[in-house]
Amino acid sequence: MKRKDVLFIIGLTMLMGILWVLGELVMGLWVAVVPRAHVFWTTGIIILTVIISVWHSMLEDESDRTDPKTAKYYRKIEKRKNKHNKKHKR
Repeated sequence: MKRKDVLFIIGLTMLMGILWVLGELVMGLWVAVVPRAHVFWTTGIIILTVIISVWHSMLEDESDRTDPKTAKYYRKIEKRKNKHNKKHKR
């Protein structure tokens, strides 16, 4: 698992945790709901978190589709172009 995927999952979990707490506060303090609503709210948050996490993991990253050697070659060529352009701008 890549670092950006781990950061996404941690961020998503924190966001959904905050959303769950806010929903519980609203249901507990301002909106009168039956006790079963808290169970549905918790279940919904968990299911939504899992769905978003699975969707994100199924997205293909551009770096996953390119060959590492080819990517290195293109970076090298790009670096040469940038050096060449800097010399001729002076």
